[in-house]
Amino acid sequence: MNEKFWYLLLENLKKRIVFIFAKENNDYFAGAINLFDSNTIYGRNWGSLKQVKFLHFEACYYQAIDFAISNKLKNVEAGAQGIHKIQRGYMPTKTYSIHKFSNKNLSDAIENYIQAEKLQINHEIDVLKQKSPFKNHNN
Repeated sequence: MNEKFWYLLLENLKKRIVFIFAKENNDYFAGAINLFDSNTIYGRNWGSLKQVKFLHFEACYYQAIDFAISNKLKNVEAGAQGIHKIQRGYMPTKTYSIHKFSNKNLSDAIENYIQAEKLQINHEIDVLKQKSPFKNHNN
């Protein structure tokens, strides 16, 4: 994500971005970027210049949940990966992305990998759903 990316993001989605920052002594040292639409606040791009216990969860999850409640959004999509999300009430869901590679050899190799990965992801989702903190979790 280069400088041009951030300018385009801000130019085109400025009313759909939520920035969450952490600061100490008026110096910003961490933050998360979320996008939202009329129903959902989505994932985040997170970074920090120092380690602060539980700051990741506060900036990336709890503040996003607070924003969703305050703005009457129905969903908080925390992004892919992380077994730690289950204990915070986020059950695994499949996510999708679209990529196109002009190099056929690279494209074929990635497609082969993705096909194998799909099987592993489906298995992992089934296993993780068994660890649900919710009663009767059937999703």
